[in-house]
Amino acid sequence: MTAAALPPQLPTNPNGVHPCPKPNPWEYTLYIPNDVRAVTVSRRTLRLILTMHGLINLADTAELLATELVANAVRHTKGPAALRVRWAGGVLRIGAWDADPEPPEPPMELERLGEAEEGRGLALVRACSDLWGWQPLTRNGNRGKYVWCELTSAA
Repeated sequence: MTAAALPPQLPTNPNGVHPCPKPNPWEYTLYIPNDVRAVTVSRRTLRLILTMHGLINLADTAELLATELVANAVRHTKGPAALRVRWAGGVLRIGAWDADPEPPEPPMELERLGEAEEGRGLALVRACSDLWGWQPLTRNGNRGKYVWCELTSAA
């Protein structure tokens, strides 16, 4: 076999991942039970999704944000939840749906929280994301809310 007959090799990054084109929009939804282990499953799933789509540069911050959103959904509600991850137009949107229709408590400034064990989640989301918010949402006949945040790509 001559060199011309060999299939072309895709370039890989240092992690061995083939970079994928980023412009095409995509979305994933992971439905999770009300179980604290779902936070770890969500975080690891998110990292895999971002790695496979060539967005590893957003993974550390995205993991932090998803962890806070999913932890709030699992900790403060009694029903099922979901993690939604969407990429479109250079923006990564991470959101958590839960079965509680009550709005989240407004986040405090991180500086005012000091060493507090409670109330840091949405403060971190506000501080580390480019934009965040929430909206009431109904899914499969269940009322609830969707808390989301966005990261813009530096790529």
